[in-house]
Amino acid sequence: MIFFPPAKINLGLRVLFKRSDGYHEIDSCMLPIPLVDVLEIIPSTHFSFQQTGLTIPGINSDNLCVKAYELMRDAYSLPPVYIHLRKEIPMGAGLGGGSADAAYVLRALNSLFDLKCTSAELEEKAAQLGSDCPFFIKDIPQIAKGRGEVLSPCNVSLKGYYLKIVNPGIHVGTKEAYDGIVLCPDAPSVQSIVEGPIENWKDQLVNDFEFSVFAQHPILADVKSTLYNEGAVYASMSGSGSTMFGIYKHEPSLTFQDDSTYLEKIIHIS
Repeated sequence: MIFFPPAKINLGLRVLFKRSDGYHEIDSCMLPIPLVDVLEIIPSTHFSFQQTGLTIPGINSDNLCVKAYELMRDAYSLPPVYIHLRKEIPMGAGLGGGSADAAYVLRALNSLFDLKCTSAELEEKAAQLGSDCPFFIKDIPQIAKGRGEVLSPCNVSLKGYYLKIVNPGIHVGTKEAYDGIVLCPDAPSVQSIVEGPIENWKDQLVNDFEFSVFAQHPILADVKSTLYNEGAVYASMSGSGSTMFGIYKHEPSLTFQDDSTYLEKIIHIS
């Protein structure tokens, strides 16, 4: 079986307060986008995991795909499988690629072995792997609260718009992003903003990580300014960085194609 785990972007990301369990309470809208990894899972005589494409740091046993298989294996006494992950979504980029891969392993195993797990059951399993993982159990825009695992539908669509994704090859770790974060306990509801006119987003829709991450990586602020200067109706950093994106009514041009360190893609949302 072959699956295509998608990236996501965050439309707004407010960090409200630090919880007693050590996590931060957030409010964000997550939107899946057609930038994908490739995941193949087939039955095998012994378990093995192969990864190609972009290089993932660390050892295979620490990969979230492996952990996702082990979680389901232990819960449902699953037989061995062969997993091949072709990595196309950059890491440490705020696009949720690793979380998507893990969630899609859960989905794939559910289908391959006809486990009949509900979406709610898969989301509960995914939450054990990472805060963003439950979002990728469903392929729809959702409001994410709690530490990211409390999800609800959101009436937002970018259909007909163009999305430009720009990643300048910088890896931003979660701890690095939280250094210097300013908590905003009284921030307006993200859902109320994204379900309103997109023309208002520039002045109302905020990613709180931009303040701390831009201070450490000023090039990201420059990219955001460039996106607005060339006509984006809204531009932002996704998640905790380092990917920047712009939303356009008309097809934009590639801007950074002469720099090999940049990943730049233009996607028409259909």
